[in-house]
Amino acid sequence: MNKQECILLFHCLHPDFFESEAVCALPEEYVFDEMILSLNEFDIHNYDKKFNGDVSFGFYEGDLDELKKVVEKVEKHWVPFFNEKDRVYCGYVNGKVASFCLVGDMGIHKIKEHKYKIGGPGCVGTLPEYRDRGIGLTMVKHVTQILRNEGYDYSYIHYTYLAPWYEKLGYKVAIKWSRNGIK
Repeated sequence: MNKQECILLFHCLHPDFFESEAVCALPEEYVFDEMILSLNEFDIHNYDKKFNGDVSFGFYEGDLDELKKVVEKVEKHWVPFFNEKDRVYCGYVNGKVASFCLVGDMGIHKIKEHKYKIGGPGCVGTLPEYRDRGIGLTMVKHVTQILRNEGYDYSYIHYTYLAPWYEKLGYKVAIKWSRNGIK
């Protein structure tokens, strides 16, 4: 998908985004990335991290209120995005949530003459005490593979400032934006 197609997709996924109160309130110097990965090009071997038996991964099946407490420790503004019907994938250390992300279905979108099924990880976070161990990125790798297995065409990451981190998995910056619009 080229830059123009990515801009069209962005507006399909996030209509009136730059009119939202939260975006308008961002400091002018903040610049964020939208990232995309063609799942036909995803190489699961791009990032291989080995863990001891204390680390595991899987969909969250516990109490939503308990998960929200974990999310709040990472980013309190994300708590309202976690709801009963959402699919949440986690990294666990000794059975406790260490990292988490929403597994989003963003729908099928027609961009020019093609239709694309878009999904992606969202609200990706790792508790501070588990950071810098590769748990979060391995979790995103698993989610990307799940999306591929489920027939999605692209994995899309919205509103990030961690492009070099996601690039380890093959994601590419599609567009950059600030509160003033797309750059």
